[in-house]
Amino acid sequence: MKQYQFWFIVGSQFLYGLEVLEIVEQRARKMAETMSKQLPFPLIHKVTAKTNQEITEIIKEANYDDACAGIVTWCHTFSPSKMWINGLNLLQKPYCHFATQYNREIPNEEIDMDFMNLNQAAHGDREHGFIVSRLRMPQKVVAGYWKDKEVLERLGGWMKTAVGVAVSKSLKVMRFGDNMREVAVTEGDKVEAQIKLGWQVNTWPVGTLVEYMDAVDENEIDSLLETYRAKYDIATQDIKTVRYQAREEIAIKKLLDSEGCIAFTNTFQDLYGMRQLPGLATQHLMAQSYGYGGEGDWKTAAMTAIMKAMGENGNGASSFMEDYTYHLVKGQEYSLGSHMLEVCPSIAAQRPRIEVHPLGIGNREAPARLVFEGKPGKAIVVSLVDMGGRMRLICQKIECVKPIFPMPNLPVARVMWRAMPNLEDGIACWLMAGGAHHTVLSYDVTSEQMRDWARMMDIEFVLIDEETTLEKLEEELMIKDLVWKLK
Repeated sequence: MKQYQFWFIVGSQFLYGLEVLEIVEQRARKMAETMSKQLPFPLIHKVTAKTNQEITEIIKEANYDDACAGIVTWCHTFSPSKMWINGLNLLQKPYCHFATQYNREIPNEEIDMDFMNLNQAAHGDREHGFIVSRLRMPQKVVAGYWKDKEVLERLGGWMKTAVGVAVSKSLKVMRFGDNMREVAVTEGDKVEAQIKLGWQVNTWPVGTLVEYMDAVDENEIDSLLETYRAKYDIATQDIKTVRYQAREEIAIKKLLDSEGCIAFTNTFQDLYGMRQLPGLATQHLMAQSYGYGGEGDWKTAAMTAIMKAMGENGNGASSFMEDYTYHLVKGQEYSLGSHMLEVCPSIAAQRPRIEVHPLGIGNREAPARLVFEGKPGKAIVVSLVDMGGRMRLICQKIECVKPIFPMPNLPVARVMWRAMPNLEDGIACWLMAGGAHHTVLSYDVTSEQMRDWARMMDIEFVLIDEETTLEKLEEELMIKDLVWKLK
């Protein structure tokens, strides 16, 4: 991951005198240094802004600094917000208003007018909040004491989301072949995606990949096999097939890296010159933070890469996923998610096994793949769909469970989960919102982060959670349809 940082811009004014400004400056630096020790990215105090010119110049600088992933503002004292207008109108980076104050409590014996003049965060926050709302800027408000763990966790979550925006703005997707024929939901407007989300989505011939595969050295394959042995249990005698997957992985990675792509797609309908559909190869690439989408699904490939970057240490427990089938027994209602090969081992409950089995689709050799069960825990599934003229991001909360059956004859990675608010209503809500069969499943990224990301990218967001009902969602979708047609 690129080493991103966030800029701390503190608001004040000259009204209170130089001594007060010096105290504000000292406190702001101390706060930024202290918080940075608990945040996922450094928070750098850049300026205690007192004029229109200072604010405008620092925001111009932030816009053109690739290391700056966003700005965090705080008003220690009262900062007249008309002087923020010019700068905020120029801002092209994610923005967070941190509503906090230096002191945790009101000092009963010490509070006087000097204290009041210096500690006016509540006053300054309201002035600042008004102008951001008046400008109709996408914003995040994090409120609470700056030393509290839960407050820093929220701020840290926003930072990870802002990094997801930075990744999105420069993201390149490499497509090997086109979309699976006649499938609707994996299609979309690539020009609109680049305008809105920054994605460059282009196609490379499968033949180019085959040329890269032919050029892979046997020593490179030997080295990657040692990596496989260190990470996974090799539960097959067919090492030749495992080596072929290693050859595919090395070639795909070289081609991706040569073009600066961090996500890719392929389809079993276009494997010209290849003996196997990449299975283990794709899974291990995802484990290294590359995004993937099956059957040419470039939207899910991009979202996988973005959500991995938003997770723990810049490569979280997120994976390409597909809804496969339901268990509809009363009291045991579950979804079973999987894919024919490509599920990321970052979500595995135990050490994955490398196995070789026939695929039954694509008319190629039986490929090697990682087989495992997903870990239990709270998670989300996310789907980005093109609604014609706008993008819609659909997010559903789920609770993953240990699969209730061993399923010994299903040789693929799989995850079983309980959908919110319940399976039947969850299915209906997902379909009503137009959610796809391909998703990104994540244990690391939260629905709050995905809402923030959608706000930063200026796209529609739909959440399905414990409180969702069909009636409320239908009304929400109707209203959003009208609102987004007017935007």
